[in-house]
Amino acid sequence: MDEFDGLLATARTAYARGDWHAAYRQLSQARALSELETGDLSLLGRAAWWLGQVKESLEVSEDVYHRFQDDGDASDAAMTALDLGLLWFIRGDVVIASGWVSRARGLLQGLPEGPEHGYLLYLDASLALSLADLGPARETAARLQDLGRSLRVPALTCFGLVLAGLADLRSGSTPSGFAQLDEAMLPVLAGRLPPEWAGEIYCTVIHACHELADLHRMRAWTDATEQWGEQFAGEVVFAGICRIHRLQLLSIEGGWDAAEHAIEQGGAELVGRNNWVAGEAFYQLGEIRRLRGDSSGAEKAYARAWELGTEPQPGESLLQHAAGKNEAAWAGLCAALAGRDRLAGARLLVSGVEIAIALGHFDEAERLCVRLEETAAVFATAGFRAWAGQARAAMLIAQSQHADALPVLQAVVHEYRSLHARYDTARVYELLAQAHRGLGQTSVAAADSATALAIYRELGALPDVRRLEGGRLPGGLTEREADVLAFTAAGASNKQTAEALFISQKTVGRHLANIFAKIGVSSRTAAAAWAHEHGLQPRR
Repeated sequence: MDEFDGLLATARTAYARGDWHAAYRQLSQARALSELETGDLSLLGRAAWWLGQVKESLEVSEDVYHRFQDDGDASDAAMTALDLGLLWFIRGDVVIASGWVSRARGLLQGLPEGPEHGYLLYLDASLALSLADLGPARETAARLQDLGRSLRVPALTCFGLVLAGLADLRSGSTPSGFAQLDEAMLPVLAGRLPPEWAGEIYCTVIHACHELADLHRMRAWTDATEQWGEQFAGEVVFAGICRIHRLQLLSIEGGWDAAEHAIEQGGAELVGRNNWVAGEAFYQLGEIRRLRGDSSGAEKAYARAWELGTEPQPGESLLQHAAGKNEAAWAGLCAALAGRDRLAGARLLVSGVEIAIALGHFDEAERLCVRLEETAAVFATAGFRAWAGQARAAMLIAQSQHADALPVLQAVVHEYRSLHARYDTARVYELLAQAHRGLGQTSVAAADSATALAIYRELGALPDVRRLEGGRLPGGLTEREADVLAFTAAGASNKQTAEALFISQKTVGRHLANIFAKIGVSSRTAAAAWAHEHGLQPRR
């Protein structure tokens, strides 16, 4: 038993310092020697979850729950049920999460009010919020703050601030909402919450920033979350979640080369651990592929997002719009808008205006534009202001009111630049070119188009590059030559390029010789640099 006791002692110490890897390894070894006591078995389940061993974590935690229940320990059984409810909620399975919450509620009935009641209140209200029901959040927030003060449990006060903040954000009281969320983070940063619940609050806050297009705050809280995660040894589940949020920001900033593979891998690793974030990852992957001209790859990523519970809009409709399927794009976007509240629908409206204008539905475009302007006025974030301005400018240009569009577009460029939103900035330069052209200012319009084209090339937004170049490929390349060069620039050998394009290596070599002659280079390195400069990317 000396070995067993030694393993338990070192495992408990490792768990206390956040070294889930060591705790999991030593508890597993101890369990192989003898049965663990309930407390140690609970630590094993928690450590397994932190390492992404979700199936084992849930099985072990359910065993812990039944042990507490068999021993008549209703309070600990209820808290274990709430922990399980949280884990299922984070996974994205609201139905099972709700089932565990109901079990906890039944166990706590008739017991003196304690911290477990507060955790129950918070999880109940969070489930309601996931269904866009603000009522329980507002009612519960005050109760939790009172309970936290009376029981001297900082976690409950924190939960109350989170719920009040989210309710204010969703109702349009943005400064008040973010102020309460900022205050809620103080006990989290101080380590006064159980790590699983602290991590869930971090994710909730960052998601709210993303939904409101408050990218400055999203960057700040992503930085804070990464610093918080540094206290834990090794790779843990929240490190993967932070990585996805960081990659979302990188994608907005235009770092598509670095983001594409990493976000696909990171999303795949989070499936079954946090399906909410995994779905966001696959949607962002679809966006990168769509903007690069990889239509089939985008469709696959959007389909994966759907499977994980994330509706891939407006990307899916924009993909159809680019393929000339405007009616289908419009129908899909309208269906998505019908199922969303004012806040959740905001990021669809710019695309809705664009597609409606393309179809000649100007009354519908105006209706969506006004709706977006009203939403931006209520929530007042930089991202919403930029979207509303872009939509209004597009309407003004469609109505030949080019002079009125110019000051709107200049303000939008400033907003997008401050957000480091590279692709969106290029789109606005295109609108500026249209406005200046409409005013007869052809040289200014040409400069605006050149700026947009330069950004598209830098990003690798090949469909936009081709569109601005009149459908021509750069350098006079043929479609096949562009494909060969793109794979070569991505580091593929002649053999790999041949296999990808279903041609012979000899044909690849002949294409490369023609390419080198057309673009005036003499090496693969120089050709790769030219391809990157001109936005050429492999088509799947």
